[in-house]
Amino acid sequence: MAIEKIRETRTFIEESWEELQKVTWPDYEQLKNATIVVIIFCILISAMIWAMDNVIRVLIDMIMGAFGA
Repeated sequence: MAIEKIRETRTFIEESWEELQKVTWPDYEQLKNATIVVIIFCILISAMIWAMDNVIRVLIDMIMGAFGA
């Protein structure tokens, strides 16, 4: 039982290593461009969430003010 688990683990590691050899790793330029895209995307999404939060806050304040709260 334990020997079979060791064989399975070894097979898994060998197959994983073979798959890693097939991977095309990005070069510095690709990595830099992808990082810039992710940063810009995060900034845009953060700005959208901030804007929606402010709009909802104003709407809730108006509704609460209409009812004297």
